[in-house]
Amino acid sequence: MQLWVGLGNPGAKYEGNRHNIGFMALDRMAEDQGAPWRSKFQGQIAEARFGSEKVWLLKPATFMNLSGQSVGEAMRFHKLDAQDVTVFHDELDLAPGRLKLKQGGGHAGHNGLRSIHQHIGPDYARVRLGIGHPGHKDRVAGYVLSDFAKAEATMLDDLLRGIVDGAGKLAAGDGSGFMNAVAQRTAPPRSSKTPRPDTASKPETKPESPAMPEETLSPLQRLAAKFR
Repeated sequence: MQLWVGLGNPGAKYEGNRHNIGFMALDRMAEDQGAPWRSKFQGQIAEARFGSEKVWLLKPATFMNLSGQSVGEAMRFHKLDAQDVTVFHDELDLAPGRLKLKQGGGHAGHNGLRSIHQHIGPDYARVRLGIGHPGHKDRVAGYVLSDFAKAEATMLDDLLRGIVDGAGKLAAGDGSGFMNAVAQRTAPPRSSKTPRPDTASKPETKPESPAMPEETLSPLQRLAAKFR
């Protein structure tokens, strides 16, 4: 049994925020599974199954900086260790649409991760979901609490679809398989049917008519040939 946690802030006001991409990932998985949400552990929880693996999906409703309260309560109830927990969260240091896995480590100033550290320690896994950086630290707070732009809709949808595609691999502990499934959505391979520049068809040209030997020409034809 595993516990997958999506980080975000509850309420319609924050629904489309970059900071809520963790919620978005779990919502897409629950939708794909047809798993209903119910209130428990100071949050919303849904039961999912990926292959033979049972996974609880949890969205803390405590607001970001208190997320650890909900995670700790759920973990203790299900008698899980920190190694059984995977947290999906926004990552400023990755470009939008990028994703990376990480096991353990620091919280890098992320308020949600900081709270989880306080309640269960640092040994949980993270799925870092890139949202990009606004360029200056003074703009970070406003940036993460702003919605994804309309121009980012396709990128975001591809990323979330990839997460759903690879969820079974992640649950089975196949991190590389999970990453590959996401990459198939976010960076699909080019079609092998596309002609290469050196093999592309060229316009046909009519062959030139062979020149007649000069000795077969009449004197008048030889004179005309000089003025061609």
